[in-house]
Parts: sequence; structure tokens; C-alpha cells
Amino acid sequence: MNKEIRIGDRLISEDSPSYIIAEMSGNHNGDINRAFALIEAAAEAGADAVKIQTYTADTITLNCDKEDFQIKYGTIWDGVTLYQLYSEAGTPYEWQPALMAKAKETGITLFSSPFDETAVDLLESMEVPAYKIASFEITDIPLIRRVASTHKPVIISTGIAYPEDIELALSTCAEAGNEDVILLKCCSAYPSPYEDINLRVMSDMKDRFDIMTGLSDHTLGHLVSGAAVAMGARVIEKHLTLRRADGGPDAEFSMEPEEFAAMVRDIRTIEKAMGKVTYELTDKQKKNRAFSRSLYIAEDMKAGDILTPENLRSVRPGYGMHTKYYEEMLGKRVKKDVSLGTRMSEDLI
Repeated sequence: MNKEIRIGDRLISEDSPSYIIAEMSGNHNGDINRAFALIEAAAEAGADAVKIQTYTADTITLNCDKEDFQIKYGTIWDGVTLYQLYSEAGTPYEWQPALMAKAKETGITLFSSPFDETAVDLLESMEVPAYKIASFEITDIPLIRRVASTHKPVIISTGIAYPEDIELALSTCAEAGNEDVILLKCCSAYPSPYEDINLRVMSDMKDRFDIMTGLSDHTLGHLVSGAAVAMGARVIEKHLTLRRADGGPDAEFSMEPEEFAAMVRDIRTIEKAMGKVTYELTDKQKKNRAFSRSLYIAEDMKAGDILTPENLRSVRPGYGMHTKYYEEMLGKRVKKDVSLGTRMSEDLI
């Protein structure tokens, strides 16, 4: 797989800053002006991209209230049908060109998660620069094949995937001639318990599949995202809302703009601290070597006196003889008078 992937004007590589995505999802709450405000908030918070979702209730599920279509299992959406949820959360198709125009005007990249081929057709007409395959669509091979065939970067979440699902998704992209793929470790629980994240899987996926990896983070706060960056995540995705108190299908586990901005700042600080592999010292570190240990005369001595543990010590600062000569110096005689605090050196013996 490719080690450098470009999305819009941003190159993502092992040496680049991590690519931070603000996921709008259903947090527009059915109001296009709120969607516009979320795009602006994502840009102001320092996100590299804002991501929407492209589906209708009819393209993602069936209008059916049979048990199979009832949401249960302890989610925040229990008690409604899939059709009801997606009717509320979907981003209307007629909005999406306007959202793209708003993103361009705002100076932030916009792309989407499509959920069927009609969605891809719409997004291609909008000239999106990349695609995201949602966790639950990793088993939709026709959709992955259609997305990969656009030859644009594909980001795939792995929240419900077994290794064989990941292998099949990647081979489908490769067969379509697309190796610009990034895998995101994801826990498809909303919000996600920290003990279920298993960040080490992200590193394992990188090695196992020889691919760039990142994190789609549904935990509360941004501690996990920061840890993922420190472990090598090249992409971070977090949900963004204006205010959780406004409600909405994803509000409970979404970040507010100030929180998102704090996450971006902390991630950029972590990246600075990670630096590069080097044993060179900075100028300040070189100067601070003066505070390291070295050998000093610890008592006033007369010519001919013998060096002992009492009058020769390893102390700060570091201007004297190296401490590795300590045992070698013990038992030798000084050839002249020396005072406490004199740097030990060969010319004293």
C-alpha cells in the first residue's frame, strides 16, 4: 500500500502531521444553516476536513418495524427503528452541493461516507477528494468496489470487522487499482468505553497489512486520540456538534467546538514532542551538560597527599575529569597544593 496519500492539498505520510477529520454525521439536526455553522466551526477548530454522510433512509435500510429492524442492545438509539433513525440523521442530498461550496468558501476539505452507488454518483458530481467507508459498510463489497474505482483515497473504518473482512476490503480496492487506502481502528459503540478501544490493534493493522492507520474515536474527551497519535495514527476522526445540549442522534458522544480545538492543539503539541529519532543534543542541552557529574577535589590538600574517597568526589558540575576515572585516581598523590572545589585533572598528579 502507498506510504503517501494526498487528500486535497494535504499530503498524509509517516512524517506529516496527522490528518484530523471533524465528523458532522447527523449533528446538523435537520437545519442546513446549522450544517454551515458546523463547517465553519470545524475550520476554526483546526480540523483538516469535515466529513458528512450520504444516504437516505430508503437507500440504507427498509421502512419496516419487524424485530430485525428495531434498534436494541443497549445503544443510545434503542426504541426506534433503523428507518426512523436514518430519516432523522440523514443529510439531504439537495444540501450536499451547497455544503461543498460552503467548505470551499471556508477553506476546509469536505468529503463523505457514501452508503450506496447513487451516493457515490452524487459525490463524484461534487468532485469530492476522498471517500470514507463506514464501519458497518466494510462488508458491502459492491460499495467498496465502486468507491475504489474512483481512484480517490479511501479511508475504511474497521469497527465491526474481523481480519478476513479487512483483507477482503483491501483486496477489493487493490483489484480496482486503488492502493490509496487508510484503515481506521474503531470501536463501534457510541460512546465507546475506554477498555474496549484496544489501540494496540491500530499498530498491529499497520504491520499486518502494511498500511497507514488511524483512529475513528467515539470515546468521550480526546485523551484516546492523543494517545493514538503518539502511537503513530496518521488520521484522527471525531464527531463535532455545536452544543451537546442541542440534542440530535450523535450529540451524546460528540465534541463541542472548544473541545475539538483543544484536541487539535494537544495533538499538534504531541507531534512536536514526538520529533524524530536523533541523539544529537540541542544547544541548550549541550550547555546543560555543565550540570552533569565530574570529579572535584573535596578538601584542601597539600602536595604529596593521597587521593581518597573523602577528598576526591563525583559531584556536580561537569567541568572536571570524567567520573569513569574515579577508581583509577584513588591512591595517587597530588603533586601540588590544591583547594576544595578544584577541578580534578591529570596535571594534578
